[in-house]
Amino acid sequence: MARFEMHDAGIGANAQAEILFELGMMYATGRDCDVDLIAAHKWFNIAAIKGSARAAELRAELSATMSKPEIAKALREAREWMTVH
Repeated sequence: MARFEMHDAGIGANAQAEILFELGMMYATGRDCDVDLIAAHKWFNIAAIKGSARAAELRAELSATMSKPEIAKALREAREWMTVH
C-alpha cells in the first residue's frame, strides 16, 4: 500500500493543519464514518500541534466529554502518529 507523505507532496504547514483539522471534524461529527471521539481528539491534537488554533479549542471541548482513559488513548495514538510521520 502506498503511503502519502504531506511534506513530500509540497503541502505547507497551514494546509497540513487544515487537512488534519478536517479529519478531526469527520470523526467528531460522523461525516462519512462512525463517530469516534478518540480519533477526533487525536486528529485535533495533531492539527493543534501543526498550528490550528481552532483544533486546539475543539480538542479542549471534546476532552470535557471524554473519560481519562479515552483521552490517554487519544494522546498515545497522536504521539505514535507523530513519531511515524
